[in-house]
Amino acid sequence: MKRENILTGSPWEDKMGYCRAVRIGNIIEVSGTVAIVDGDKVKADDAHAQTLNILERVEKVLEDLNASMKDVIRTRIFTTDVSTFEAVATAHATFFKDIKPTTGFYGINQLVAPEYLVEIELTAVLAE
Repeated sequence: MKRENILTGSPWEDKMGYCRAVRIGNIIEVSGTVAIVDGDKVKADDAHAQTLNILERVEKVLEDLNASMKDVIRTRIFTTDVSTFEAVATAHATFFKDIKPTTGFYGINQLVAPEYLVEIELTAVLAE
């Protein structure tokens, strides 16, 4: 089967040896994605805005692979503060209220930088 890698140009892709997403056949895996914290629209203390930013960016990655959010079957949400559950859940529902993929919400010690409150991975499967 053909393999498609989606690269974003991040210097970490070569340093770490990863890509944003991989599609093999009808399966797509999207790497853990954090928000672009700009201090204006997306702040370091706003889990809701970070979640929306992540999912907007992931939606574009799926489109680049001829897929959509409707193809998502699982999300994995990691947070450094489980008290943000309501904010994250509301943002997640903006994209997935009707799709309803399986999901997990995991409290972890830290992410790669202190301004990141949320990181999301996902799996999509396209109908054959």
